[in-house]
Amino acid sequence: MSQDFTPENVFYNDGTMDPERTLASVDQALGGMEDGELYLQYAQSESFVFDDGRLKNAAYDTTKGFGLRAVMGEATGFAHSSDLSEQSIKRAAETVQAVRSSHSGQMSLPPQGTNTHLYTHTNPLDDFSFSAKVKLLEEIDAYARAKDPRIKQVSASLSGSWEVVEIIRSGGHRLQDIRPLVRLNVSIIAAQGERMESGSAGGGGRFTYHQMLDEGHWQAKVDEAVRQALVNLESVAAPAGEMDVVLGPGWPGVLLHEAVGHGLEGDFNRKGTSAFAGLLGERVAAPGVTVVDDGTIANRRGSLSIDDEGTPTQHTVLIEDGILKGYMQDRMNARLMGHDATGNGRRQSFAYQPMPRMTNTYMLAGDSAPGDIIGSVKKGLYAVNFGGGQVDITSGKFVFSCTEAYLIEDGKIGAPVKGATLIGNGPDVLTRVSAIGNDLELDPGVGSCGKGGQTVPAGVGQPTLRIDGLTVGGTDG
Repeated sequence: MSQDFTPENVFYNDGTMDPERTLASVDQALGGMEDGELYLQYAQSESFVFDDGRLKNAAYDTTKGFGLRAVMGEATGFAHSSDLSEQSIKRAAETVQAVRSSHSGQMSLPPQGTNTHLYTHTNPLDDFSFSAKVKLLEEIDAYARAKDPRIKQVSASLSGSWEVVEIIRSGGHRLQDIRPLVRLNVSIIAAQGERMESGSAGGGGRFTYHQMLDEGHWQAKVDEAVRQALVNLESVAAPAGEMDVVLGPGWPGVLLHEAVGHGLEGDFNRKGTSAFAGLLGERVAAPGVTVVDDGTIANRRGSLSIDDEGTPTQHTVLIEDGILKGYMQDRMNARLMGHDATGNGRRQSFAYQPMPRMTNTYMLAGDSAPGDIIGSVKKGLYAVNFGGGQVDITSGKFVFSCTEAYLIEDGKIGAPVKGATLIGNGPDVLTRVSAIGNDLELDPGVGSCGKGGQTVPAGVGQPTLRIDGLTVGGTDG
């Protein structure tokens, strides 16, 4: 598929749809409504999994369809179909008009588009041949196994997707975007005696496979996964109790994403179900804590030139120097709350309605040297990598498992530990931040965020942080 494969010839090249008649159908469907749009999507995706020394899975998929939404107050009419035709859109229009009330609404102004493109429009699936992608995975497997005789199992995966979207509103307002996304992941299992431990690393973003196939890039990912697995072979049982915790930079920002980020999304705050509801302008974090959501960072996994309602993404300050400044908003929740949309209206695909979601959410750097932060801790835990976690949005309570962590003793990093979990309350944790490093990092591009049954790519990040008096669940004793 060539680079000039535009929305025009994706959606209107087979004769089943005409651009002008489609606009007329949208005008008719949304007449008298307060908001809504026709969302057209074409997507290609592929994935490869190499495990136990051979290609275990290779998949390719193409999807095409539309979602038509009409909004009146808090009521939403929504219909979707993979049958992308004028007749199907007309049937959908009859469905969404069920939310029309006896009083016609005034259509909200459409989002103001920009000419900003945060990523290439090139289709990554066309970059390299099938055999070249399989060869990469073979090389990863061989390179990893040669690193250390304790490496017993290697699993590597490569995936890519390419989406074309068009968002049409009444009055002939149309916005388009072309979105690439790639990801590489490596998982290692190492064994010593009867003990087995794992490590993993990966990366990706909104670019092509060229970076993935660069030898220096993928070897660094393998080296990191191997390092983690071998470190974990030396780990001891994690202690339990309340202690000072230092979080490493980059991916540990996933704790911030889950424990705090979701609570700053507009829908939870409009409904009063977030721990942050009604607290705008009040102190919710320690001085120095500034948290932003930024969908405008070029090539990042969580970035979008426009969100799935057509609003350009932006750099949104959520918490500034500890004071709550704003929420992440889609169009509907922003309108109902009297706020501006922030470009956070996202959906998994045409078959879903948009809702306020994070893009790249991270804490800004402070002025402390990471070594000084660790040196300030008499006895505690240094958490470098996280696995899964659970969060209650209403209360803010969370539990996160550490996949790589170390004891801190007398200001020095000690033995690696296994089985550590961090337990706390998101809003409370922000007030316990006592030191912020000068080493802000964003994650390598592996994050995915789930909400309301929808999964979208997202980014996280933070500098080294010291959090005082956090509860650590362990296996020691």
